[in-house]
Amino acid sequence: MLISTDSLVIMLLCSRLGLPSDPDPAPLTLRQWNPIARKMAAAGLRPGSLLGQSAAQLAATLDEPIEDAEKLNALLDRRAAVELELQRLDSLGIWVRTRVDEEYPQRYRQRLKESAPVILYGAGDRYLPGQPGLAVVGSRNVNEAGQQAAEYVGNACAHHGLVVYSGGARGVDIFSMKAALEGRGTSVGVLAHSLVKAIRKSDYRAALERGDLTLLTSFSPDAGFSVGAAMGRNKLIYTLADYALVIASEVGKGGTWSGSTDALKHRWLPVFAAAGEDVPEGNRTLIERGAIPFPIPFPVEIDLRQWFDEKTEGYLSPPEQLKLI
Repeated sequence: MLISTDSLVIMLLCSRLGLPSDPDPAPLTLRQWNPIARKMAAAGLRPGSLLGQSAAQLAATLDEPIEDAEKLNALLDRRAAVELELQRLDSLGIWVRTRVDEEYPQRYRQRLKESAPVILYGAGDRYLPGQPGLAVVGSRNVNEAGQQAAEYVGNACAHHGLVVYSGGARGVDIFSMKAALEGRGTSVGVLAHSLVKAIRKSDYRAALERGDLTLLTSFSPDAGFSVGAAMGRNKLIYTLADYALVIASEVGKGGTWSGSTDALKHRWLPVFAAAGEDVPEGNRTLIERGAIPFPIPFPVEIDLRQWFDEKTEGYLSPPEQLKLI
């Protein structure tokens, strides 16, 4: 796997590649990395310039206490282990993007700013994330009406050239993604579970090889599922898409509720909620809070993409362009 020197330094400092489960020192968190990135940007420095510096030099360059600089020095001194791990991931078909890469999704920079993940791991088409599309989200335990709605929307997105963005979880995510792929459309799954395990699934494998599917994660590619990871990745689904559609949500709890209310609060994108007789109470509450009603069943004679555009005209101002390290 070929990566730039700048990206390599970010991997050395911020990834868990090649580290034990309880490393000492631990890699930098996003909150720890951002102040360092700001200092480098202000001084006109690139991450690659940190390679080869002693702890004392790092302390002077970054204006950091010597004990913090020693930690940075120790993390930077593991190049061989990280490069071996990158080779292993490459052999599995997994690639890496960091915030310094041109191919890193621009919408994360624009919408999340410093909350954008420092590192992304992916498999499949590298350029699919950020293409025009719809985030389709909802409960794992969805009723039959919700399943039918998710499948209809996934198929309609395929027909109208919209990427289905979802989380790859049981329920609405899988129903919509599978329908899009079966309709010869495209999908991006933002995972909260192991990317390495996901790419081994036979139903994903063929779509990855065709270039119809991209799987992404901001967590280590071998990491297992956790509720915290699932909650943290929700914003990464919304902020890649042009519009979001909530198929089914509970009121006041769960990842769907949390993600959709955050999207409404920050106005990352227009949020729609399925509306009809069989939708859960959470959908009605989201509409009261500003989500746009999406009629279920949706009129089949209407162009889905055109309808979304008409309903959201003037909703968002042009995004701010940011250069993040």
